[in-house]
Amino acid sequence: MATRQILTELSSAYQTTTGQLASIESVGGVDAAKRVRAGEPFDIVVLADEAMKQLEADGLLKPGSCTGFAKSAMAVAIPAQASRPDLSSEASLRAAVLAARSIGYSTGPSGTHVLNLLRRWGIEQALSDRLVRASPGVAVATLVARGEAELGFQQLSEFLDVRGIVVAGPLPPEIQSVTLFSCAVCAAAANEAGARDLIKYLTSAEADVPKHRYGMEPV
Repeated sequence: MATRQILTELSSAYQTTTGQLASIESVGGVDAAKRVRAGEPFDIVVLADEAMKQLEADGLLKPGSCTGFAKSAMAVAIPAQASRPDLSSEASLRAAVLAARSIGYSTGPSGTHVLNLLRRWGIEQALSDRLVRASPGVAVATLVARGEAELGFQQLSEFLDVRGIVVAGPLPPEIQSVTLFSCAVCAAAANEAGARDLIKYLTSAEADVPKHRYGMEPV
């Protein structure tokens, strides 16, 4: 889901440039991996690199086709009218988390990082009743905008241009987590040549500007 806006724009640009139709379907990473495992005939898949490595190891991707697509850092979102928390250090972020009535996190890599931080800080159990996990395919920004989460943690790209929220800032550098998203040709691809051509475009310098605009960095 973190890459959906970039992929939508780039697939449209690819179609305009080449005349080749590229249809992108964006779902939660957990569901995407399940559908690839179920043998659905996708030509390419774009997921967090760790998930891609597992799919490749299980023979579900064309060997050697996995290529870095974009890197995404994590950020914190708050309701639009809320006071901005101090995110300048690990200690200040921990204090903001302890003060929050509800904390939203995802089922993806960013959510795993949040839970690991809470364990490291020794506060996971104390905050268990305040943790709100977004369902697969649901952005944490949605929880924040609805008032279901006072603080929301996810990739920066997930928070851009969402009504009802404000990006309070990135995670402090010492605890920042950057997710690498990769793309690859599926083993069940019906159009391998077309898939490889699309991946070449998605990872070209021409695709860098949209990646920056949506809060990500080219690989």
